[in-house]
This record gives sequence, C-alpha cells and structure tokens, in this order.
Amino acid sequence: MSLHEGEGPPLLDTGVPGRATITLNRPRHLNRLHREDLLALQAHFARLAADPTLRVVVLTGRGRLFCAGFNIDELGEGPAAGAGTADPQLFERTVDALEALPVPTIARLNGGVFGGATDLALACDFRVGVAGMELRMPAARLGLHYYPSGLVRYVSRLGLPAAKRLFLLAETVPADELLRLGYLDALAAPEALDAEVERLAASLLAGAPLALQGMKLSLDEVARGELDLDRIRRREARCATSDDLREGLAAFAARREPRFNGR
Repeated sequence: MSLHEGEGPPLLDTGVPGRATITLNRPRHLNRLHREDLLALQAHFARLAADPTLRVVVLTGRGRLFCAGFNIDELGEGPAAGAGTADPQLFERTVDALEALPVPTIARLNGGVFGGATDLALACDFRVGVAGMELRMPAARLGLHYYPSGLVRYVSRLGLPAAKRLFLLAETVPADELLRLGYLDALAAPEALDAEVERLAASLLAGAPLALQGMKLSLDEVARGELDLDRIRRREARCATSDDLREGLAAFAARREPRFNGR
C-alpha cells in the first residue's frame, strides 16, 4: 500500500490469535483525528472489550508521525465546527474507553506525538517510542483547558511536576527526555521498534489472562485514587480459584511453560 492509498478511519487487525492491532490511517495528514476516526476507535474498543480470546492490543500509526492530535478545524467556528462542538466530550470518552480495555495495551509510537494524541498514547499501559520522535501538548498556546480525565491520567502516570511541565510550558520534548520522564517505557531505533514491541507483547501473552486483567484494572483504580478494597478482593478471589492459578503452579513445579486458558 502506498503512503496515500486507502487513507481513512483507523484500521483494526485481529488476524493474530490473542492479539489486535489498531492503526491510525491518515498519514498524509499526520494521522490527525477527525470525529469519524474517534467514532471508529470507540467501535473498535467496544468490539475488543467483548472478545474473550483477546490478550493484548497494539495501537500505532501509518507514516512518519504517530498522531498530530485532534483536527482543530472541528473545534473552531464555521461549517466544520459542529463535528467538534456538538459532542465536546467525544475525544475524552474515546481515550477513556482505550484506558478501560480489560487487556494490556501497547502504544507503538512510530513518530511524533502531539496534542490529544499524547493522552491517547498515555492511556495505553506501555509506550514504545522511536528514536528521534518528539512530543508536544500545546493546549495552553491554543487557549484550551484540557478535559478532566486527561489531567488525572497525566498526573497519576507521570507525576505533578511532569504534568505541569508538559501542559503549562507546552515545550517540545525529545525522545530521550520522554524516557527519563517515564512517558516512554522503552526507546528503540527505527529498525528495532517492531522487535521491542514484540518483546513486550510476548511477555504479556505469556502471563495469566485473569491475573493480568485484574491487576491492570486494580492498578489503574489505585493510581486514580479510586481504591475499592471489596472490588480488588473479588478479583483476587477469582484468580485464587481459577484454572489459570492451578496451571501456573503445576507448570512451575514441572519446570515447564504454563498453558493458560483465561478461566
């Protein structure tokens, strides 16, 4: 497929058992997100959330940037404004749906990350960046106050000083600094990006699905200050009586790889 051929809403690939890949698909426009793209992402997330065979999701983009953020033409006045203003929480709900997926997620950052795309990637559980990428959150330079769940995500995942730096200063931050700040979990040369993503995906696919799903949800709730001890105990109890735990203990005793079934 050429660079401009077949551009449109994000693509969903579920051809690999246990794994899904979502690809932002507007490389000519640096994968900026339109209203129809957000609706397509929500539909993909809803489908994946209902798939009991799913184990890991990778989110990436085509072209030289991961994503240039929301299409700001849909925020302003004029004929295009209705798409952005008729549903002002559309972007927020889309990113929240990504964070709420019950399986681990990896952002494969094939290039720069700007605007709302910084939060889209942050909603994933892991972020692998490519050498030379940059990040910028320009909300303060546009006159935008960012939506609440995005602010919570920034502070809970990066800490208050990093969140203030990225939001209030609106600096362009290079890849090595993103690694130091904890925005990136790994940084790879372009030729090694896929191998690093595969390494993380393989580690996640090797884990017990019930334990991974339960701990992902519980850790996110704790980070947001939403600790519900009864809910966490229920997840703990479900794992304690699961086939996965019995298989994990048997595999450990036999010094073999476990074969989990998610039950």
